[in-house]
Amino acid sequence: MIYYAEIELFLYDCHSLKDKRSILLKVKNRLRKDLNIAISEVDFQDLWQRAKLAVVTVSESKVMNEKVLQQALAIIDSFTELERTTTVLEER
Repeated sequence: MIYYAEIELFLYDCHSLKDKRSILLKVKNRLRKDLNIAISEVDFQDLWQRAKLAVVTVSESKVMNEKVLQQALAIIDSFTELERTTTVLEER
């Protein structure tokens, strides 16, 4: 089973794309290291304070996929530099 999430973020203290990339790199590296999931920025690449990330996880059980995505959302929420605004979860 494949689970897919699109997560929109608002980054408070970014004053340049360089600031934004620095924060997103920390988030993406931590998710990859801790959960071994695929993650990419898919929208708002040219805006300083907005980002949309796509997260994908694959497992043989629905429960395991949901658990991994909930852990990913908890990690994202632990970063004080950003706020998660919209999250869309899909099973594919």
